[in-house]
Amino acid sequence: MLTVQGGYMIEATCHCGNIAITTKKLPKSVTSCNCSICYRIAALWVYYTANQVVIKQESNNAVYLWGNKLRSYHSCSFCGCTTHYTQKRDNGTNRVAINARMVNSDIIKAVNIRYFDGANTFKYIEQ
Repeated sequence: MLTVQGGYMIEATCHCGNIAITTKKLPKSVTSCNCSICYRIAALWVYYTANQVVIKQESNNAVYLWGNKLRSYHSCSFCGCTTHYTQKRDNGTNRVAINARMVNSDIIKAVNIRYFDGANTFKYIEQ
């Protein structure tokens, strides 16, 4: 985590550094989902609108669309890390979910993990 004027700068990067995503907004929580893709990639998601993040990539990334094709999962073509997904939401906003596994682990330790049942009920599981 880098300190910037007026707050924090959070940076998420793939293993090789080809993809870097930055935001100035500290997450209040991260989401662990058990749907078929999130379970397999072991992602922890933090959600932003497209105007709250800056995505830089040195080379093309791999994009994966599945099911209803509403979400585009982005992975580094070199190291294979899934860094984020993008989604056009029903209300017209563009959502970016950053895989918090790509962020400094000290930041993630400091926020609450919420569990989402994406496999069955499509609701958050209260703990």
